[in-house]
Amino acid sequence: MFLEIKGISKSYSGKRVLNDASFSLEKGKILCILGPSGCGKTTILNLIGGFAACDGGQIVLDGKDITLLPPEKRGVSTVFQSYGLFGHKSVIENVAYGLKFQKMNGRERLKKAGEVLAAVGLSGYEKRNINALSGGQQQRVAIARSLAVSPELILLDEPFSNLDENLKESMRQEIKRLVKLFNMTTILVTHDQEDAFTIADKVILMKEGSIVQEAVPEELYNKPNSEFSLDFIGRSNKLKDGAFVRPEKIRLVREGGKEGRIADIVFKGAVIEYTVQLADGETLSLIELNTGKGPSRGETVRVEFEAEIF
Repeated sequence: MFLEIKGISKSYSGKRVLNDASFSLEKGKILCILGPSGCGKTTILNLIGGFAACDGGQIVLDGKDITLLPPEKRGVSTVFQSYGLFGHKSVIENVAYGLKFQKMNGRERLKKAGEVLAAVGLSGYEKRNINALSGGQQQRVAIARSLAVSPELILLDEPFSNLDENLKESMRQEIKRLVKLFNMTTILVTHDQEDAFTIADKVILMKEGSIVQEAVPEELYNKPNSEFSLDFIGRSNKLKDGAFVRPEKIRLVREGGKEGRIADIVFKGAVIEYTVQLADGETLSLIELNTGKGPSRGETVRVEFEAEIF
């Protein structure tokens, strides 16, 4: 395995913030560490990047124990949430900055920086000032700066939090493209499940310093292993017997199923959300594609679904 995290832990001021976390990652894959604020996901990033020291455990990258190495000797590059770009430098100066520590002369540094800028779609921006760029362009520069030093592992800390929704989607696709292009091994920290579903090969869900579930995105959504996983990922209907069902897995049918009444309708464009009050007292939310032929509020309907349990 390319990256192995073995029982790392961390406390601050006597408070445990990370509890013996262990996981692994194959080369060229993207891992998303997902969870609410304060769950320990950024602490993991800081420990791997060398910005904080482990209280215990081991970090092994490509067969080399990097647990005690300083950040600059780990082969790990971090793109911070704030991007950390130099506002007084040009785009190409920012990208070339880390190369001066790799025994390259000025011409070689600029050539390499230009090649990476081309890869992230910023050819022609070399002489621009950082402050003249959009948020998405600044993020590309930050990623290019990390790529330029040819790291073994890239860490992304909430990379989309400063972008609007439309730009988020395009940057998610851009990062997936760059991962394939450069065969990057990447860890992404986020609180947004959409990031995880769109980008990740594997997701780790965290709560209060501990790993709750580790799975591919489809399994995390379809097979939550706990009530926390169910509540944090997507939406669900919790039934009286302790089972659950996702809204999109409930179907309106002509025959069979359970009888109910449409109590509410919320139009959402491509889909419509119905609230159904069942005859047995259960209330369900279900989602149907907008065909223009759905039931009306107050109409009696029948619904069919298969409840699931943890």
